[in-house]
Amino acid sequence: MSGDEAIGATLTISSKTYSAWSLRGWLLCKLAGLEVVEQQVANDAANRAELLLLSPSVLVPRLSYMGASVWDTLAIAEFLNEQFPEAHMLPAETIARAHCRSISGEIHSGFTNLRSALPMNLKVRHTSFPVFSGARPDIERIEAIWTDCLERYGGPFLFGKEPTVADAMYAPVATRFVTYAVSLSEPCEAYCQTIAEWKPMKEWAAAARAEPEEMEELDVEF
Repeated sequence: MSGDEAIGATLTISSKTYSAWSLRGWLLCKLAGLEVVEQQVANDAANRAELLLLSPSVLVPRLSYMGASVWDTLAIAEFLNEQFPEAHMLPAETIARAHCRSISGEIHSGFTNLRSALPMNLKVRHTSFPVFSGARPDIERIEAIWTDCLERYGGPFLFGKEPTVADAMYAPVATRFVTYAVSLSEPCEAYCQTIAEWKPMKEWAAAARAEPEEMEELDVEF
């Protein structure tokens, strides 16, 4: 990748504190090894409400690169995988690659009860938090996905020693579990710690903590 290409890459994002989809798009760029110029949308509450309460196909995050404008996190993942095959954003083996795509699609389109019950917030940490019963099946399903992957591929990431698209997709969920002190199995607790210690994740979290408190917090973040 040339310097000119790197300078030409722009990622439009929303709040680093609250926007799970922005985090996913940014992590995908990090996985690809693509340095981007961040373009943050206006931080007024009305704009943020419009962005975050819409579907994951809203135009944030949006990657602009080499003449292409790509939104929706899975579209960004596939585009970057095509542009940077040497980054190995998806597992090399066919069955594992299909598995990775499947669980990434599942988090992309589902778990709405979890999203509404435990909105992403990187500035708070609860020691206990009541989780309404409707979110429990979502938590149990995510635990099952993580446990299966960690057992099948050996960890510490979902598909082995190196992070993949799936880890970028589930990273905001791991932060939610930590924020709201959700009780998990030991392997899933360890996976949350792996995500927290992942270098790009630490960089994003630090930027979130430095973000000014000029937006009202929403009850729901999709």
